[in-house]
Amino acid sequence: MVVVVGLTGGIGAGKSTFAQLLATRGAEVIDVDAIGRAIIAPGTRGAESVMERFGTTDRRELARRVFSDADARHALEAISWPLIEDRLRDLVAESGARVVVLDMAVLPQGLGRGIYGPVVTVEAPEELRLQRLIERGMTEDDARARMKAQTSEQDRRAIADHVVVNDDGIDRLRARAAALMDALIGADGGGEDGR
Repeated sequence: MVVVVGLTGGIGAGKSTFAQLLATRGAEVIDVDAIGRAIIAPGTRGAESVMERFGTTDRRELARRVFSDADARHALEAISWPLIEDRLRDLVAESGARVVVLDMAVLPQGLGRGIYGPVVTVEAPEELRLQRLIERGMTEDDARARMKAQTSEQDRRAIADHVVVNDDGIDRLRARAAALMDALIGADGGGEDGR
């Protein structure tokens, strides 16, 4: 039986790095952000709806709007989430892996309910996350706005079966990925994985 994991974490926490480490251990990782981009790409049904509501499908412009306006964010979610969920269900059904990881920042806000089982959250101290985002090329103001718009670490922890702390290097993170895969394949499904 396939174990479908909801993997979440705040921007800059290292969620996607952790997902890649799980992939090296045999998990199939589905990048939900990539699906989100694809379903509103030009020529799609999603793009038509986004254009109707926002007058643009430019990702930078949409990000600027939705990270500063909760109503705009909810409107975009109402368009994109049902389409994303349909695609996720198809991909999970087609997978032959024992563990499928849905790499998705917005899981705590409700995307994908009913598709995944155990929830894993990756977290790191706020200042470390900020530093990582600035190193990626974001301005401090943009990074802080995106962090503020996301679900809090406390709320992520409240839904998590496993908490992975990413503040002390790739080797420790790799060991945490190995331990999590062992737990998932062993059908443990519970507990907390921090230090």
